[in-house]
Amino acid sequence: MNKLDLLKSLAPGFLPLIIFIVADSIWGTKVGLIAAVIFGIIELIVSYIKERIVDQFILLDVGMIVLLGLVSIVFNNPIFFKLKPALIELILCILLGVSAFSSINIMYVMSKRYMKNIEFNEMQLTQLKKSLKGLLFIFLIHTGMIIYSAFFMSEGAWAFISGGLFYIIFAVYFIFEVLKKRLKQKRRVNKYNNEEWFDIVDHSGKIKGRAPRSICHSNPEMMHQVVHLHIIDSRDRIFLQKRSIKKQIQPGKWDTAIGGHVLSGENVEDALKREAEEELGIREFKVSFIAKYLWKTEIESELVFMFYSRYDKKITINKQEIEDGGFWKIKKIKENVGKDILTPNFEFEIKILLKEVLKILE
Repeated sequence: MNKLDLLKSLAPGFLPLIIFIVADSIWGTKVGLIAAVIFGIIELIVSYIKERIVDQFILLDVGMIVLLGLVSIVFNNPIFFKLKPALIELILCILLGVSAFSSINIMYVMSKRYMKNIEFNEMQLTQLKKSLKGLLFIFLIHTGMIIYSAFFMSEGAWAFISGGLFYIIFAVYFIFEVLKKRLKQKRRVNKYNNEEWFDIVDHSGKIKGRAPRSICHSNPEMMHQVVHLHIIDSRDRIFLQKRSIKKQIQPGKWDTAIGGHVLSGENVEDALKREAEEELGIREFKVSFIAKYLWKTEIESELVFMFYSRYDKKITINKQEIEDGGFWKIKKIKENVGKDILTPNFEFEIKILLKEVLKILE
């Protein structure tokens, strides 16, 4: 839940108060009470029909209107009723304060039904607490203004401050949050303009969204597609590339002949051709599909498409992409497994390659 969602969820509870202020200014306190109660009941019925639950915030607002309205009529002192909006907001401030500054997030529990009971992770809950602190600050200021206007300002000024001003403040705050969110999104896009973007996919490869490389390589929840090509010559030697020492992941280790990400909007076949030409200068080759699997680490999740190709032509290593490369005999590969020389990903794939392609059993 963000600030905008929270504002939307709380605003309806204050509508009966606005109805009272308008009716009271035209027909008097008693008529205002009746109008506010009827409107509150209608809100409760509509809320129950839509959500199958009684809106406790609206119920609280209507109850406070009735209680303080009756006290005001009995004692013939309008100050009791004038302080009613401040009392409601003070209760709300207590709820906001407890939610924002303690481990008990009451506002989150109360508002979950507006978000269809969606569960938040730790990062989202931290952001929610930050939003609640901002709302608490606004409510405290508005509560102070209501109390001041009830004692020292005219009836019209109190009516505007306790009613109309509340929605004006919320409208300004709402617009401010929308503009801030859009500006933040624009800055984020500009920040990542120079990066490669990957499609975010599910386990079947269905695209769910897109994100820049740096984000994908720092969030295991953002699974993206990767292609791996194993090159085997006529002597059953397997070509390995040595990863650049500048690589973010597994620098300086020996790895699959060709490996790379599928760019956003690119298909697996085109990505395979592009990576083969970029890294080893290979343009014409035939590939066979071996397997598709999920590879997950502490920093990223990859949906890997694994291929192999029989190839005996010239290979030209692109030193800007990889540090070194060459054909390894199977015996040498086996001798180096588990010695922190080969990447864990390659050590996983070599077992599949030996069994499914070269028909060599462990």
